[in-house]
Amino acid sequence: MTTTINGDTGIDKLQDETTVSGTGGFTIPSGTTAQRPVSPTTGVLRYNTTESSFETYNGTSWVQVNTQNYPYDIEYLVVAGGGAGGASGAGGGGGGAGGYLTSTVSVSAATAYTITVGAGGAAITASGYNTNKNPGNNSSISGSDISTITSIGGGGGSAYSDAGQSGGSGGGGCGGYETAGGAGTSGQGNAGGDGGFDGSNYGGGGGGGAGAVGQTSSGTNGGNGGNGSASSITGSSVTYAGGGGGGVYQSGTGGSGGTGGGGAGSYNLTATSGTANTGGGGGGGGTVTNITSGAGGSGVVILRMLTSKYSGTTTGSPTVTTDGSYTILQFNSSGSYTA
Repeated sequence: MTTTINGDTGIDKLQDETTVSGTGGFTIPSGTTAQRPVSPTTGVLRYNTTESSFETYNGTSWVQVNTQNYPYDIEYLVVAGGGAGGASGAGGGGGGAGGYLTSTVSVSAATAYTITVGAGGAAITASGYNTNKNPGNNSSISGSDISTITSIGGGGGSAYSDAGQSGGSGGGGCGGYETAGGAGTSGQGNAGGDGGFDGSNYGGGGGGGAGAVGQTSSGTNGGNGGNGSASSITGSSVTYAGGGGGGVYQSGTGGSGGTGGGGAGSYNLTATSGTANTGGGGGGGGTVTNITSGAGGSGVVILRMLTSKYSGTTTGSPTVTTDGSYTILQFNSSGSYTA
C-alpha cells in the first residue's frame, strides 16, 4: 500500500523514531523556487525543480544539498615506452620493453584523471663504439584522489663496455665486451640478457620483456628479446611489452624480437624498431659503420569500466569501444578521463 502525505496541506512532520518499512523509497516534496514554503522550519527538505537539486532550509536561507555519484572501479593497463637498442660495432644489446602494470583503481565522480603515454627511446645511429643508450619514457595515470600509477620506461641496450640499462625491463648487454643485461623493475618487467663473444662473432643480449628475461647471447647470434605479457582488457587477447633482439657483428644473425612488439636485432642492416603502442624494445645494431639501432615502441594506457558508469568526458581522442556491458578507452597518446 502507498500512503501519500501532502507537503502543503497534510502532516507537517513525522514523529521522532518513526519506522517506515519496505524496500522502496520516499518521494519528497518538489517544486520550483517560487513554490518554496513561505515560513519553513529549520531542516525542511525538498527537491527544487528550478535548480535540479535537493535543498534544505538551515534556519536562515535555503541551501543546496551536495550530492555526488558513488565511486566506481576502473580496470587499467599501463605500458611504458620501450627502450632503443644499442648501436655498436661489437654487437649492440636489444632494448628493454616498457614496464607493464595492470590492476583496478577506484575513481570519484567529476574528478579528472591525467593519462600520460610514454614515447619509445629514439633510434641511435653511430659508427664503431659508443656509450649512447636511449631509454623509453614512463606512462602513468594520475589524479587528485589516487596514488599515481607509473610504468617505467624500458632500458636502452648497451653499445660498449657498460651494462644494459635498467628500466621497466632491462636492456641487453653488449656482445664484444660480454657485459650484463640491465635489471627490470619488480612487478613490471624482466632483466635483459648478457652479451656474448664466441671468438669470431659478437652478439648483443636480448632486451627483457614483461613476461620473460632477454636471452643471453652465445656470441654466434644476437640474443632473442624476452616475450611480453598478454592482456584481454580490450575484450580480446593482445600481447604487449616484448624485448628487442640483440645485434650481432661479423657473420651471425640478429636476435628476434620478443612477442608483444619487440624489434629484431641486425647484422649490417638497420635494426627493427619496437611496434608503436605496445611498449616493445628496439632491436640492437651490430655492424661497424653507420650502425642504426631500432627505436623503442611507444606505450599505451587502456581503461575498462562498466558502460553504466562511463561519463563520456575525455581529452586526447582515445579509441572508444565496447565489450558486452563494458566500455574500453585506449589512449595511444596522452589525454584525460573525467569520471
